[in-house]
Amino acid sequence: MKFKPLYAVIGALVLGVVLLGLASLRPFGEAAQVAGSGSAPAQFAQGSAPKPAGTPAAPKDEAFVIKRILPITGPIKYGEWHWDDKGVPAGPLVITVDLDARVLSVFRGGYEIGATAVLLGFGDTPTPLGVFPVKWKDADHYSSTYDNAPMPFTMNLTPDGVAIHGTQVEKGYASHGCVGVPNDFAQKIFAITPVGTKVYITRGKMAKPGDSLI
Repeated sequence: MKFKPLYAVIGALVLGVVLLGLASLRPFGEAAQVAGSGSAPAQFAQGSAPKPAGTPAAPKDEAFVIKRILPITGPIKYGEWHWDDKGVPAGPLVITVDLDARVLSVFRGGYEIGATAVLLGFGDTPTPLGVFPVKWKDADHYSSTYDNAPMPFTMNLTPDGVAIHGTQVEKGYASHGCVGVPNDFAQKIFAITPVGTKVYITRGKMAKPGDSLI
């Protein structure tokens, strides 16, 4: 058969296209292999979704946000107490006790209306930490455990007898776990504190206006 130059040119072109196609398959295969070995593309291929944003904090209940601290200069001395409820609107009552500062504070609607130095438990009968609702009240209570000792204006907090009550608050004195306050102060808080009021007993917790009491 006689060789025709036109057929040779066409054949060469076809062969070139085929070879070019074969050559193009190799780089694609190499690229797929590299992509499959990388950790980030693999995670993306699995459809990992970004982590959801954190849940926003619940809004503060304004009735329990601290709006005023009594302007007391220096530490409160034993036997000393402060009271100022003039112009303070009605609101829920909260009582706090700081074991480190040895101070009890009374808040109404977020306004501090009373504060006093306290006696606390010692040794084998420490004052417990926690949140305690006032369980019952007795204005003329006597201890059934400690020699019938007078506990005027008692507001009981625990089943084993820990309470807030009036007593002689002096340096060097201690209680058997109760929170002892001056008698006149005890009478004031007894008069306004309903059963169920929460008492927060903490150790060294600092609070300032704008913080929540609960």
